[in-house]
Amino acid sequence: MTVIGDILRLLTTADLWQAALAASVLLLLPALGGVISERSGVVNIAMEGMMLTGAFFGVVADLAWQNVWLATLVAIVAGGAMALIHAVVSIRFRADQIVSGIAINIFAAGMTVFLVRRIYGVQDIGHVGPSELLPNLSIPVLDQIPFVGQVFFQQNVVVYIALFLLVLVQVVLFRTRLGLRIRAVGEHPHAADTAGINVYWIRYGAVITSGLLSGLAGAFLAIGISNTFVPNMTDGRGYIALAAMIFGKWTPLGAFLACLIFGLGEAIYANNSTIHVSQYLLSMLPYILVLVVLTGVIGRSNPPAADGIPYVPGAE
Repeated sequence: MTVIGDILRLLTTADLWQAALAASVLLLLPALGGVISERSGVVNIAMEGMMLTGAFFGVVADLAWQNVWLATLVAIVAGGAMALIHAVVSIRFRADQIVSGIAINIFAAGMTVFLVRRIYGVQDIGHVGPSELLPNLSIPVLDQIPFVGQVFFQQNVVVYIALFLLVLVQVVLFRTRLGLRIRAVGEHPHAADTAGINVYWIRYGAVITSGLLSGLAGAFLAIGISNTFVPNMTDGRGYIALAAMIFGKWTPLGAFLACLIFGLGEAIYANNSTIHVSQYLLSMLPYILVLVVLTGVIGRSNPPAADGIPYVPGAE
């Protein structure tokens, strides 16, 4: 009962929900990218590698130029470059999309370790200075609202960007002609092609967009939260984002709800000093939530009809 009481008390604190929202945004960005990619018909499990690549190059650029915005741009482009590789292999050469994604994740993990040792000669490449980190912003007046002000209006700049992107992706996918084309390509590419939609370009754009968002998440992790790069620092977050996308039934708002659940698990672990239970057990909480969610939901979730199926013109 003591543990349950500790958790219940923790759930009433603004600090917990502030941390949970930030942790959920770290998952939301790649999850949104996954929604866009898979809505177009390309499975993307390479978000882990795209995040890791963005994190590495973001820190390298920040240490070299002491400009956080330029470093963030570098991270975004690095994630997009990895996505382009996945897109070419999956769309142009019609390779197995799962195998391609796994290969990119392995390549990203090995490449970043190699470059750390090659460039810096050590495991720790150094820490980014406080003035070169992605800034935390407090919204005047609104940040003084009890509880809500701290949770929503005292956050890192990337949190505000991610929430804006959440609304934007939801609107674009379900309220615009472009979104209709993306969904058509993911459901019935041959019909879309017959209607004059370029299936290849839509899929290329969707996959690369997923990489750009994953790269931004990597920048947030490395130069917004951790202020350094550590090999494999993404720690499975790309896979959790994939689970969130499935839980959310390939919709942005549904994915956000799942990310909040997983983010809450991470925030509870981060506050383990206030809960009288093993920190190792708490560290498993986000992954246990993933298993529970997938076990209970994946069987009832239907992906886009052409998801994971390479498009071959003229072949039904």
